Amino acid sequence: MSNAKKNIIVISTLIVIFSIYNFSVYNLRDYKQPVKLSSKAIQGQQLWQENNCWSCHQIYGLGGYLGPDLTNTFSNPKKGKEYIKTFLNSGIKSMPKFNFSEDEKESIAIFLKYIDSTGYYPNYEANFKLNGWVELKYKDEE
Repeated sequence: MSNAKKNIIVISTLIVIFSIYNFSVYNLRDYKQPVKLSSKAIQGQQLWQENNCWSCHQIYGLGGYLGPDLTNTFSNPKKGKEYIKTFLNSGIKSMPKFNFSEDEKESIAIFLKYIDSTGYYPNYEANFKLNGWVELKYKDEE
């Protein structure tokens, strides 16, 4: 058998293995639909992006490091919705003052509420599997 035929067989075998693997990973029964955002939360997400909030703040540890991680700010008993709305216009330490309307502040708070509802950060109850997968504790599993 020539080298060209061997290469074709090897590549074909790899493609079949890759296809089977992807099918099994992405068609698991445990798959959960992502949280669908309301129109108000989408407006909040757009404001978050337009004002470059991620350049200073993190969500799930991703983003800037000048401000705090805001993943679970909404459910924090010492913070919550009114705290979020207040610091948006007043500014805190190095955070600039924004001139958001009440509707815009409400939208950003609802966006952060949806983020908060998806899980914990940092997730101290993560279970690391030997196969490389990580099982996380989600808020809807309580």
